Amino acid sequence: MTTRSVLITGATGDTGRAATKESIHRGLRVRAMVHVHDERAVALERQGAEVVLGDFQNIDTIRAAMEGIDAAYLVYPVRPGLIKATVNFAQAAKEAGVSSVINLSQRSADRHSRSDSCKDHYLAEQVLNWSGLSVIHLRPTYFLEWLLYPWQLPLFVEKGILRLPVGKGKHAAIGAEDQGRVIAALLQNPDGHAGQTYPLFGPVEMNHEQMAAELSEALGRRIVFDDIPIEQYCKSLESMGVPPYIVQHLGGAMEAYQQGVMGGMNDNVEKFTGQKPMSVAEFARAHVKQLNPS
Repeated sequence: MTTRSVLITGATGDTGRAATKESIHRGLRVRAMVHVHDERAVALERQGAEVVLGDFQNIDTIRAAMEGIDAAYLVYPVRPGLIKATVNFAQAAKEAGVSSVINLSQRSADRHSRSDSCKDHYLAEQVLNWSGLSVIHLRPTYFLEWLLYPWQLPLFVEKGILRLPVGKGKHAAIGAEDQGRVIAALLQNPDGHAGQTYPLFGPVEMNHEQMAAELSEALGRRIVFDDIPIEQYCKSLESMGVPPYIVQHLGGAMEAYQQGVMGGMNDNVEKFTGQKPMSVAEFARAHVKQLNPS
């Protein structure tokens, strides 16, 4: 049996790194596309991936990365340029004869959102749908990795405060590791999934007061949820030097959260991978050195 060759973009990011690891574990031949060949890229090579340099805004580099590839994973960071990147990716995939594309969108993808990022993800889905490619869209809710983001982590570590403008909204936070396992499973066997959009969730839907309680138990110290207005949250991000595009994205995403957009539950992770997704507590224990001050 011929080994399938897959391209994983954003391979040094949260989901790309996890998808690379799981794809190699599944016996796939992995080509990992990175923007810079740094120590993270070297780590991918040590796992067995073929690392190539690529730039989403330069179609020639994408086309070269696609040569000989059966299925490809598309993920783009939260920054301007998603639509052009998606057009380049789709065109390169068609020219290279890629049979399947897995696209990481977001739960809040919506053409009516006030967030440019949410609008862009909706439009990127449409670009891929119109391309004629065999496409599968994934729409995860908020990542567990949000706990580790630089604008979130210091206050959490130093004062035990989980500060977000989410009100009483709920979601079932999902880890990048679980998303990576789903991505790898679909890269290996996309049959029957073309044209589908799959929301991805963690195992339990909860509000942030409940999340703080679970984190407290897992970490052995008191964690308190602090709900603040969205405007105040965005101003605090600006003061920390977070780029305007990301600030606007987060503001829009938090508004969507308060409206219940991020909520919901399903068993897609277990259905695709045979394994339940990790809980908030399991994630906290796995990252205890980062989340605990001692």
